[in-house]
Amino acid sequence: MIDSAYIAKIAARITELETEMSVPAVSADHRRLRSLATEHSRLKLVFDRAEKFVRLKRDADEQRALLSDSAADADLKRLASEEIQGLERQLPAAEREVLLALVPPDPSDSRNVIMEIRAGTGGEEAALFAADLFRMYSHFAESQSWRVGMIDASTSSIGGYKEVVCSIEGKDVYRVLKYESGGHRVQRVPKTEAQGRIHTSAATVSVLPEADEEDEIKIPPEELRIDIFCSSGAGGQSVNTTYSAVRITHLPTGIVAQSQDERSQRQNKEKAMRTVLARILDARRTEEAKRMASEKRTMIGSGDRSERIRTYNFPQNRVTDHRINMTIYTLDRFVEGEMTAMLDALYKQDIESKASAQMSDAGGARKD
Repeated sequence: MIDSAYIAKIAARITELETEMSVPAVSADHRRLRSLATEHSRLKLVFDRAEKFVRLKRDADEQRALLSDSAADADLKRLASEEIQGLERQLPAAEREVLLALVPPDPSDSRNVIMEIRAGTGGEEAALFAADLFRMYSHFAESQSWRVGMIDASTSSIGGYKEVVCSIEGKDVYRVLKYESGGHRVQRVPKTEAQGRIHTSAATVSVLPEADEEDEIKIPPEELRIDIFCSSGAGGQSVNTTYSAVRITHLPTGIVAQSQDERSQRQNKEKAMRTVLARILDARRTEEAKRMASEKRTMIGSGDRSERIRTYNFPQNRVTDHRINMTIYTLDRFVEGEMTAMLDALYKQDIESKASAQMSDAGGARKD
């Protein structure tokens, strides 16, 4: 439970920040000043909300004491009972507001993403499932007024995707979609199944925040190999004889990305480079998460591509997210892009888990 000792620690840190920001050398360092100001603004919000919560709890405790006082007037006890009911209705929402303010925002939350969907076990059915996932995310993006741009795709013989890479641009794209990374499993009767038997297939999804200038990813030209080739359609037939497709290999890491969706070689090079940078940034973030064990424990899933996060069961019209044990029995609408309830639940659980861990790490007093 949040208490006055925890609020005192926050107040002390706010004072430290205000002192440091007043130092001339810090004021002249715009990056440092911006960082301190961001922390100050966040902690001030936590402080204000925590004070409100503690005040409500203190008032409730005082009214309970009055209620248990045998010498208290009957009318006062009746008023105290009514007051307690009102305070107890406010306390859960007030505590949740504190928890939400406790978690520092991920600086990548506002970024656009590179999404990669790959067919897993299941052959042609897995490729069809990968295409269904791409369609699902495209419909959801459209409902959010986001833009989806194709970067690269490898099609199967019956219209699925062995692999599809796209960009999604808009407001808070990474914050909403970052929980989608992992293994997705489908259970249904495949189009290729003559006996009507239910098969299980899989696909993996990777959601990578796009790199920007703040990441300071500098790649010397000699670390890149750039290959130019003809774009091709399904089956490898040439559809563009102007050699506009581009493949970029980052030699130190072996990261490879290509784009052939645009007619312009320059545009394809820009798209491929965005994917390379996003994958390098993702590799950095993965290594950092491994070093920060306490943060790792609070994540909704690890982002590990091998982790099975969700099952889509078509015969039962249900979709289940295994990380939060949430099942929705409207799979038909979910795959058409109606994903908001699931994505909101993932975000809520993640924030609350991280807030609880943050309070424990900060030494905030809690009771069961």
